[in-house]
Amino acid sequence: MNRKDSILIVEDEKNIASLIDKSLRREGFHTVIAHDGERALQLAREWTPVFVVLDLMLPKMSGWEVCRRLREESDVPILMLTAKEAEIDRLSGFSLGADDYVVKPFSPRELIERVKAILRRTRNAPMLRKTKLSFGNLILEPEKHKLTQNGEPIALTPSEYRLLLTLMSAPGRVFSRHELLTRLYHTSDAVVARVVDVHIGKLRQKIECNSANPHLILTVRGVGYRFAETEEQGDH
Repeated sequence: MNRKDSILIVEDEKNIASLIDKSLRREGFHTVIAHDGERALQLAREWTPVFVVLDLMLPKMSGWEVCRRLREESDVPILMLTAKEAEIDRLSGFSLGADDYVVKPFSPRELIERVKAILRRTRNAPMLRKTKLSFGNLILEPEKHKLTQNGEPIALTPSEYRLLLTLMSAPGRVFSRHELLTRLYHTSDAVVARVVDVHIGKLRQKIECNSANPHLILTVRGVGYRFAETEEQGDH
């Protein structure tokens, strides 16, 4: 594999980094390792990895800050590693653009399956629909994995892209939070439903004129979300 087929492992505990490295290599992946946040950003820019396994508790620069900076430059899928089980920590990571998480201690097999599942979704997403999806000046082009508004490109994380593609593909249809979770994760059993709300909030900030009074992605209270069929004002 060449450099652009690499998985970046960001973990300061060398025994854990080595375990992840060996597990991924056994599956045929090429890997590169960073033991601190600053080195992680340097390697990400140098190698342009296809995936990042990111510990949140890092020296020199926190995993949250690494995630935030990666998201400013790339839509590379990010799997968080954390020893913290508090919901707020997971939500904080998702709000910065992470795609999934694994809580330490974890099974190497679980981590590998999560990596493979996210890569499958990311690589197959453009094939879900070949035609352009548009609503006014908002245009989503699945073949190009591209979103524009008023002709200007809008960067989306992989999770934001999948959510928007799902909603725009069926205007007016109400999707429950559970349905949307299944579009994001291969299993939603351990993922809190509020994760969907976090991603929807980030999407609204990017595409709505007023995210506090959205007219594109509408809330159906007590159920979930739907994409507007026609120009609608205000949330429902």
